[in-house]
Amino acid sequence: MERLLDEHLEKLKTRVIKMCSLVDEQVQFAIKAVQENNMDLANLVIERDTKVDKYDVKIDKICQKIFAIGQPVAMDLRYIMSALTINNNLERIGDIATNIAENMIRITNKPDFYTDTKLEEMFTIVKEMLKNAIDSFIESNAELAKKVIASDDVIDNMNADNHKILKEIMKQDCENIEAGIALLVISREVERLADHCTNIAEDVFFIVEAQMIKHKYEKYLFADEVEDEET
Repeated sequence: MERLLDEHLEKLKTRVIKMCSLVDEQVQFAIKAVQENNMDLANLVIERDTKVDKYDVKIDKICQKIFAIGQPVAMDLRYIMSALTINNNLERIGDIATNIAENMIRITNKPDFYTDTKLEEMFTIVKEMLKNAIDSFIESNAELAKKVIASDDVIDNMNADNHKILKEIMKQDCENIEAGIALLVISREVERLADHCTNIAEDVFFIVEAQMIKHKYEKYLFADEVEDEET
């Protein structure tokens, strides 16, 4: 029974890693589609969304099978529980990549005022967040997970800035409204993507450190910084 459990755990890890790779590529392609006005890439992202969904179902099924055949404990149990939520976050990230691609197709070309936004900076940061979230999971690296969590507020602030910038641009010229709304949606989707990366990082911290840090990460991860600010 123990050997069978180990085999299923290895299969689970392999499938989650494949899901990570697929979703990371979807995000890379979606962002590149925006940056290069590449409609072929945007369409490819949309077409491959069903593949992400299929992996989502496969991972859910193998987790259910592990619970049914064995009694995982300690780190194995934490891994399986977290694999379920990480898988869910990866599936959502895949959906976000599709949404970004669909909004790019709506406008076909980036407007000139694209450069007035902070989207390029957001793209750079969120790609690193996703990479670090995935690597933290594969390597069981709590320090990388902390790095992801620390970046979330930066993305939130940039998204808020984009809303102010784009609303002002749309007020100045009604011709900018359609493209402006598309960029607003893309900015919001990137912010949501960062949230899901943060969720993955929190789950990694749970696997490695056996600490549940959702909604209270400052207490556990950045206590020294918080104390410095209070003194």
